[in-house]
Amino acid sequence: MASVEAGITSVFSDFQKYLTADQELREQIRVCVRDIEQKSREIHTQLQQVHQIQNIKNTPALCARMKPEFTTIAEDMKKLAAIIPPNQYYRFHDHWKTVMQKEEGFHMDLDDYLHGLLQLASELSRLAVNSVTAGDYGRPLRIAKFIAELDAGFRLLNLKNDSLRKRFDVLKYDLRKWEEVVYDLTIRGLKPAEQMEQESK
Repeated sequence: MASVEAGITSVFSDFQKYLTADQELREQIRVCVRDIEQKSREIHTQLQQVHQIQNIKNTPALCARMKPEFTTIAEDMKKLAAIIPPNQYYRFHDHWKTVMQKEEGFHMDLDDYLHGLLQLASELSRLAVNSVTAGDYGRPLRIAKFIAELDAGFRLLNLKNDSLRKRFDVLKYDLRKWEEVVYDLTIRGLKPAEQMEQESK
């Protein structure tokens, strides 16, 4: 009987070691992801400046200023990837998937990537509105062209009736809205001359 109890104690002792190691690993992941999320929020806050009318024409400079920050996040993602044991990506990926970017062997789920593209379209629509307000009529036309191309790409997918499909419906709304904006700029004679030349070729 004593040997049975000793055996049970040994087995559960091994279980406890496993649980302790797992908790320590999850804590390491949480700390790493927290740093990435903080840097991601800082980047997002800075890039939101492009929506301010006085900054519309400074968009390239604002983006260039943030480029080193993206490099820092990429390095942090490499550190995170090194923490995850081989073949255990899906045990832990819920911790970081909202701030993920593609890394070798350590990737973003396709659904998350597609949601990101649709979110990008919404942000660009917002930028286009602010560009018109700032008197920049070329940028909205380029954005409208990109949204149309994105819409065409998504129409090739057989999306099921889920959150991705609902989000795609928003893209279709954005596209219709920008077709109206392009039409309005055209009839008001506000379409840039170089844009008209390209369309005539």
